[in-house]
Amino acid sequence: MSDNNNIFDPEKISIVEFKMVKGQVDVPEEFETANIEGHHLDNSLQLGFNLDEKLVKAHFTIEIKTESKGQNAKEASGNFHLVFIYHVENLNDLAKPDDKNLIELHPGLANALSSVTYSTSRGILLTRLQGTALQNFVLPIINPNKLLHNKKNG
Repeated sequence: MSDNNNIFDPEKISIVEFKMVKGQVDVPEEFETANIEGHHLDNSLQLGFNLDEKLVKAHFTIEIKTESKGQNAKEASGNFHLVFIYHVENLNDLAKPDDKNLIELHPGLANALSSVTYSTSRGILLTRLQGTALQNFVLPIINPNKLLHNKKNG
C-alpha cells in the first residue's frame, strides 16, 4: 500500500443531498442585541458510512448562545442540525472496517469531509441568521481535524 497517500482525490467526492433537519433561532421578547458581548458555540460532527453504495452521511449540529454578561434577562439562542450526504467514488479504498467493525478512515478524506461540511454550514448559517439577534455571529475558522474529534453526547 505504498500509494496510500495518492489514493485520495478530493474530486472524487460529491455532495448528493443536503437537508436542514433543524433550524431554529429563539429570541426573548425583551432581548437587546446591543448588549451582546460575544457568543458561546457547541458543535458536533458525526459521520456514518454505507460502503456498498459509497456514501458518507455527515450529521453536523450547532448550538449558539449569546453572551450578554447579565445585561439581558435571557439569552438568544440558535440550534441547527444539518445533514450532508456525500458520494465518494473510491470509498472502499479510503474507509475500511477494522476488527471491531469500526471504520478506519483515510486522513485526507476525513479532513475533506470535515472541511466541506463545516465551511458549507458557515455559509448556510450566514444566510439563515440574517435579520435575527444572531446576525453578527459567524462560524469561526477552525482546524477541521479537531472537529472530527469533538464528541458530544446526544
